[in-house]
Amino acid sequence: MTPIDRRTLLHGLVAAGLATALPAFGQSPEPLATPAGGPSPALPAVGLGSWITFNVGNDPVLLDECAAVMEAFFAAGGRMIDSSPMYGSSQGTIGYGLKTLGRTDVFSADKVWTPLGTEGREQIETSRALWTVPAFSLLQVHNLVAVEEHLPMLFEMKAAGTVGHVGITTSHGRRHEDVAKLMETQPLDFVQFTYNPVDRSAEERLLPLARERGITAIVNRPFRQGQLTRQLEGEPLPGFASELGASTWAQLILKFILSSHAATLPIPATTVPAHAAENVAAAAGPMPDRAMREAIAAAIGDI
Repeated sequence: MTPIDRRTLLHGLVAAGLATALPAFGQSPEPLATPAGGPSPALPAVGLGSWITFNVGNDPVLLDECAAVMEAFFAAGGRMIDSSPMYGSSQGTIGYGLKTLGRTDVFSADKVWTPLGTEGREQIETSRALWTVPAFSLLQVHNLVAVEEHLPMLFEMKAAGTVGHVGITTSHGRRHEDVAKLMETQPLDFVQFTYNPVDRSAEERLLPLARERGITAIVNRPFRQGQLTRQLEGEPLPGFASELGASTWAQLILKFILSSHAATLPIPATTVPAHAAENVAAAAGPMPDRAMREAIAAAIGDI
């Protein structure tokens, strides 16, 4: 199948997905914007993760399905996609999608993930080639692996103009003290950690620090890798969800994250184009106040 034929097929897949999603939330206004450290323009407030969902190898059907997710994400206004060398074939899948769709406007967020500082630059170049981008918008030290070696290298790359922004990551509530120390002492643009209505330890120090230091917080595992949305499937939404324009539990969870007192950018992963559009749309409309945020957490905790 030629690239043009594939693009036509993908547009059909996306149109079918969006047709099921749009009646729920209508024609969405522009998503809220979250500041990205440095001079880069603001980003749409919901990104796209690729952990597990984009690890599809060379299967042509699955590659096209992932590209359809990306197309729906872009069509809904999304721009930031996150990946890592740890995510199997996900980087190559993203590169395939970008090439197939003819997209060059992605905010490309990747990571360096090797215990050897001497291998960092080579790994980054391999990742860049898989993405098919001229340079990364953001590079992060994945789970603080060899952070003492990699972080100075990334700052050098930023100064040289070969990467736009620098960050660090953790997940599952681990190493928050180490992350906080780096946030306090290093000129980071982004920090990535787990946060959702059930996992709230980031509220103690990381979110306040992000706000204080002007660091954008990328939020991984917003749905606990799908566990939360599966658990909530079939459960009625609380009555106040309509006041926020939330038509699904996923949107309600994302609104909880987006309404924290810091610039947050959740990166839910999905295999369903309609869900990618639905997630981006969560950034539009009213956001919960403090009382409603607690009501969301209580509603989910009671199920």
